[in-house]
Amino acid sequence: MGPQLIDKEEQSRKGYKMQVKEVKSEGLSHELLITVPANDIDAHVVNRLKEVGKTAKQPGFRPGKMPLEMLRKKYGRAVLGEVLETAVNDATQKVIKDKKFRPAMQPKIEVKEFDEGKDLVFSMQLDVLPDFEVMETKGLKITKPVAKIEDKDIDEALARITQHHKGSKPITGNRATKRGDIVVMDFHGRTADDNKEHEGMHAHGHKLELGSGQFIPGFEDQLIGKKAGEKAEVKVTFPKNYGAKELAGRDAIFDVDLHEIHEATDAVVNDDFAKELGFDDEAALRDAVKHQLASDYEFQTKQKMKRQLLDILDDSHSFEIPQGMVKAELEGITAQIEQERKANPDSEELTKEEKEELEVIAERRVRLGLVIAEIGQAQNVTVNNQELQRAVISEAQKYPGQEKMVFDFYQKNPQMLENLRAPLFEDKVVDLLFKEADITEKEVSIEELMKDEEDETLERKAKVSKKSSKKAPAKKAAKKSAKK
Repeated sequence: MGPQLIDKEEQSRKGYKMQVKEVKSEGLSHELLITVPANDIDAHVVNRLKEVGKTAKQPGFRPGKMPLEMLRKKYGRAVLGEVLETAVNDATQKVIKDKKFRPAMQPKIEVKEFDEGKDLVFSMQLDVLPDFEVMETKGLKITKPVAKIEDKDIDEALARITQHHKGSKPITGNRATKRGDIVVMDFHGRTADDNKEHEGMHAHGHKLELGSGQFIPGFEDQLIGKKAGEKAEVKVTFPKNYGAKELAGRDAIFDVDLHEIHEATDAVVNDDFAKELGFDDEAALRDAVKHQLASDYEFQTKQKMKRQLLDILDDSHSFEIPQGMVKAELEGITAQIEQERKANPDSEELTKEEKEELEVIAERRVRLGLVIAEIGQAQNVTVNNQELQRAVISEAQKYPGQEKMVFDFYQKNPQMLENLRAPLFEDKVVDLLFKEADITEKEVSIEELMKDEEDETLERKAKVSKKSSKKAPAKKAAKKSAKK
């Protein structure tokens, strides 16, 4: 080991330094072969061995006094593995700085050669960010769709509310149940193959609207035609994708006691109904509904304005984009669609045309992300920790009762926390551009404002036809992605 070290030191004096060879350079994609001389690796090893020596115990030596060669003999191989990561990271950062690269993503590293007393040789593949000129963003022409709230809109919203707050009254006579009736029942269930009860398979005094689809398929249908006071044996099969894995796909039997049959009654919007919902009177309820509609319409207005703005930015910028970023974005979109498809077993797999459309979407999102980042940096737009914390709180509020779990998740996963920063940054840049834009208001109907438009921009670019409703998961993801 000694002679090798002397040789490397001699090489260092003669100017033997890290070597960098560019293997490939195609557009934004680069591949380099990097050789770190053995003497540099040994310097890392020596530094690490000295740290280990501070606490290492060896008979006959006080802590921190063990000779370097003895440390090397005892811990050298173990330390070498630790040094590899440090050496690669240091060399990578130096090459990036020397080459003045702006990496689009984390470089891909592959170690070719590495052993004690030898040079470290590794390859580095990376995509760099493109250089492009941002368009003039002051005075962009944006149309602001505005919808007025009429009394009929409030009436329609109240009608929707009453649909979810129906009343009921006991039926008159001794008729049997029919679809739409509400039954009051007790039920006790068990899995058919082992006659065993499971959690959630029994209840007392439970109210169920027949035909509402609240229970597993087949349960409600078997209670139609029954009378109050009757008993029923209901046989069903839990869906294969049922949430409780111990019940998924299994046959079950429920013993049901029907106590009462009620028929649904429409709720009447008046002071009493308003008080049931926690308001002082009908006027207060109508005022609250009006404010909620105004908030909903304002959000939709901003979304349509944002869509116009992003279309302008997309149409006005054409430059090469890092394919690694496109691939990562495409994988994210595809994963989202696959997740939705698993939740909807009847949905079909993506077609070739849909996959091509998603590639266009991924490219659009990456290009817009780069443009927005460039604008934001030029305008010194930042997202502070307080804003990030509010975003975490907003996410937690989506899961009532599980807020602590959400907070812990983001605390333990810094990368996921950073993922919340990007949309906040984007919204701040968009708001900044709106302030500089030439905005013209246009009065539209509620229907036009709330209309979920097809992505004409993408259809024009991808030259694909509209998809059928069976392709809902793909279309849904496409629309979501197109908003950026």
